[in-house]
Amino acid sequence: MKQAYNAANPVDAQLVVDLLASAGIDAFVQGQFLSGGVGELPAGELLRVWVADDDVERARACIANREVQEPLIEDAIDPALIRSWARAWNGLAAPGDGLALRDRLIAAWSEPQRRYHTLRHLGDCLALLEQALDQAEHPAEVEMALWFHDAIYELKAKDNEARSAAWAEQALSAAAVASDIRGRVSDLIMATCHDVLPVTADAKLLVDIDLSILGADAERFDEYEVQVRQEYAWVPAPLFRRKRREILMEFLARPHIYGTNWFRERFEATARANLQRSVTRLRPWLGFW
Repeated sequence: MKQAYNAANPVDAQLVVDLLASAGIDAFVQGQFLSGGVGELPAGELLRVWVADDDVERARACIANREVQEPLIEDAIDPALIRSWARAWNGLAAPGDGLALRDRLIAAWSEPQRRYHTLRHLGDCLALLEQALDQAEHPAEVEMALWFHDAIYELKAKDNEARSAAWAEQALSAAAVASDIRGRVSDLIMATCHDVLPVTADAKLLVDIDLSILGADAERFDEYEVQVRQEYAWVPAPLFRRKRREILMEFLARPHIYGTNWFRERFEATARANLQRSVTRLRPWLGFW
């Protein structure tokens, strides 16, 4: 066996494995089939794609040519996504159009294990940003960070944000985007861990966009809660209810759920009502979860 490719993340590895399979080449990741599970890897660690010795040159050539593979049909992509990508890519002063990367991101957001963190979520986030672009200090950086912020979404992994940031760093570096811009984009992606309150204006804006679902109408919020439970279907119900309630109560305990006035005026009151209703629904009954 010989190494044919270094992948930045499981999505990239899966795309390469699928590409090689279409060419009749059996490929393995870290010595096992990707479908068998890669497991958790440290942020930024590369996944190694292996093929048989006799296939290595053909595999490398196939991978090298993948940028010229047939792209997604533009008419099949939401025009808002097309508009957003062009605005973000050009705003970063990146060369070309970046459509191959865009299509890889769309494929990642369309993975079947997702229920809430889907292309719909990305589209909703980008639509809100479009309304609030004048609130951003570096609009293109916020927009690109949104494209990447849940690009890696492994249901049981604890480092999805770090992996997504690593993918963004690798992809934008390959596109010769300036290092200071790449650093800010990575920082914005990491802000969606929601473990600390954002500090910069752009981080506040991006986090508010990511949390906008909390201030959706009651029907959409309840659908979101169901979708989150579906993504965590592997967690026992009592544990899920307790942990989910703790998370929602932490948001309610904040002086403000949203860090910007723009979002507070539009979403704060509804978000608090939604969270309170969900917290009440998740409380233990007679001491049992």
